[in-house]
Amino acid sequence: MNTTDTLPALYQELADWWPVLSSPEDYAEEARFYRHALLSACTPTPRTLLELGSGGGNNASHLKKHFEMTLVDLSPGMLRVSRELNPECDHVQGDMRTVRLGRQFDAVFIQDAIVYMLSTADLARAIETAWVHCRPGGAALFAPDHTRETFKASTTHGGHDRGTRSLRYLEWTWDPDVTDTTYISDMVYVLREGAHHVRCVLDRHTCGLFGHNDWLQMMARVGFEARSLPFAHTEIEPGSAHVFLGHKPDRS
Repeated sequence: MNTTDTLPALYQELADWWPVLSSPEDYAEEARFYRHALLSACTPTPRTLLELGSGGGNNASHLKKHFEMTLVDLSPGMLRVSRELNPECDHVQGDMRTVRLGRQFDAVFIQDAIVYMLSTADLARAIETAWVHCRPGGAALFAPDHTRETFKASTTHGGHDRGTRSLRYLEWTWDPDVTDTTYISDMVYVLREGAHHVRCVLDRHTCGLFGHNDWLQMMARVGFEARSLPFAHTEIEPGSAHVFLGHKPDRS
């Protein structure tokens, strides 16, 4: 995973543009899916939720209605954005591979920030962090963008207008080496402030890519009862993405 000083520009100098790139309203459907997945694996019903790699807090803006949330992210800029959106949530700067908060939660959630784990060693450390912070009887949910089996090169675009600022992006996702555990997401942002100030930024994101069984085996290795679920979303082709759900046994 990137250290703070080598994070992509989106999480550093462009962090305050995040709400213009990605709207919280767009996350309602997926947040509902994640909540139901966690509810299905926790006993009793979860009350507290730790989100690792919480970014600008778009998922939390929906999940906080149902959970008492603690949000952890490596980027100070993204935490500032999230604090403005989710002032009632606790925010902590930390690396999902190493952070230790000294308490356990009913559930742990890592969405697409998990893709910044570039090796099996780093992924295993993030899974261990989830295990350490998950109470017995609780659950952890991991939602990578791709697995090795489902990965396809793609091009997408989007963006929003917020006050005097506008952003449009082009995202080109591709894999230059199918033998390793990474792929590339090249992002081009066109940023407009006011009527005349327009600039373009190229931002490369190197992301981790692991097999379906790699996920299940690493989760089981730390002690989770692990299974995968197809990610259900109206904008996603059925069967094209999976999430990984781990139940932490209560052995008391």
